[in-house]
Amino acid sequence: MTDSKLDPSDRRDTERFILANTKPLAPPLVPEITLRLAEESLPIWQKTEDELGEMNLPPPFWAFAWAGGQAVSRYLLDHREICEGRAAIDLGTGSGLSAIAAAKAGAGPVLAADIDRLALAACTLNADANGVKVETTGTDLLGAPAPTEALVIVGDLFYERELADRVMRYIDDAKDRGCAIYIGDPRRSYFPEGRFTPLAEYQVPVTRELEDFEIKRTTVWRA
Repeated sequence: MTDSKLDPSDRRDTERFILANTKPLAPPLVPEITLRLAEESLPIWQKTEDELGEMNLPPPFWAFAWAGGQAVSRYLLDHREICEGRAAIDLGTGSGLSAIAAAKAGAGPVLAADIDRLALAACTLNADANGVKVETTGTDLLGAPAPTEALVIVGDLFYERELADRVMRYIDDAKDRGCAIYIGDPRRSYFPEGRFTPLAEYQVPVTRELEDFEIKRTTVWRA
């Protein structure tokens, strides 16, 4: 990196930042996928704030393979019939893990959505490294109508009340439009109990820096 601040609208700038501050690692539950991930949370969090010149930023979610994303990605790879020949949307894609898993399982086209420009850059780098095609968008899809008869993937999006409410409205709309919705979530703070059907449970290794346990019991659900 140069001495200038990171410009998240400059693709080359964001890619350089990601490559300089992450390593190619395989998520424990999805070893067939390699992602650019941070080994520790605090250093990359601090560097992100320093480079952007902003304080009190949210964690760099794109730099970690969260439990819900790992679980739903594992499920899709093990049940390829869900994905084959079907358009897919990964909401709040972060690193792009679930979008990449869907593409590997035969979905297409695959759209990875995130309002964080660093996440979109990381997703593109990770998709290229795994030899799959994933389109990205920075549009807040939760404020738009859901697609028709698509595969909708939701990983770890029930950690804030307002966000959880918006996600549920989108899921309800997607169901009405004939979408298949798969959710990976370890029952985070605002997970809507009783709204989904559990399909599989996984013991997901995670970092103790970000989670309350080293192994996070995580469920894949169908809306």
